[in-house]
Amino acid sequence: MPAPENAHEIAGLSGVSAQALARVPIRTRSASVTVSAWRLEVTSDQGPGTIVLVEPPSGEAHYRGDGIFLGWEQERLAEAYAALRAREEEAGLDLPQLG
Repeated sequence: MPAPENAHEIAGLSGVSAQALARVPIRTRSASVTVSAWRLEVTSDQGPGTIVLVEPPSGEAHYRGDGIFLGWEQERLAEAYAALRAREEEAGLDLPQLG
């Protein structure tokens, strides 16, 4: 099956295609409250995965990878996330501004 028209190569993965960002509620071990995070769902020739960007009130961003991104270091997750976001912006996707 051919790759979708918007698929590309990122961080050593081929045929990468991302869904629009979704704002999701999460809980962290270090916080006693629920906070929001950005979830980026990705498909690739190597399989599906997600990158979640957590921005706690302390201001220190943290990435969590699942699926094909499981076990990736923070720097590599940050690079993949930024590259996927840049592709979304190039495509002209309009994301809503949330509070």
